[in-house]
Amino acid sequence: MPLYLASVFNWGHSLVAAFIASWVIFYGVIQGVAPKLSLLFSANDIKVPSAKEAFIWCVLLTLVTGILAFLVHIEWQLQSVIIVGLLLFGAVFAINSSLHSYLIIRYAQQDGVSLDVGFYYMANAMGRLIGTLLSGWVFQVSGIAACLWIAFGFLVLTCVITLKLPQQAS
Repeated sequence: MPLYLASVFNWGHSLVAAFIASWVIFYGVIQGVAPKLSLLFSANDIKVPSAKEAFIWCVLLTLVTGILAFLVHIEWQLQSVIIVGLLLFGAVFAINSSLHSYLIIRYAQQDGVSLDVGFYYMANAMGRLIGTLLSGWVFQVSGIAACLWIAFGFLVLTCVITLKLPQQAS
């Protein structure tokens, strides 16, 4: 994203850095209030996040990403779409991240919580590495719209996988 902002919008290093820093702060604030936000839309009476909430938030993130990909693909109001889209994506992603952190603890086996949590974070780190390498290559070959469409595809796959989560933690 920093390369895109600098090369396409001709933003200087200071403006790119300020935007990315602001986005990270915004993401952190949203993640901090995510438990309250996610429970506003809770699908159960006891207000405890479940697989159903994970699916709902996954679908919402997929929709945000799909709309963003489409609008960037047709090059509609690019600068506004990128800025607003990234903020909206960041907010929904922060809630997803918080929800996943809760669910990994909830789903962890009592006799191996540290192993389950460690595996989750190892897989998360590997996903981020692969995503960083793949998105860098795709951006160089095909541009930002292709990166967003690939992210959309991965999110659709994630929603399908989320459907397989147990509805009740053991």
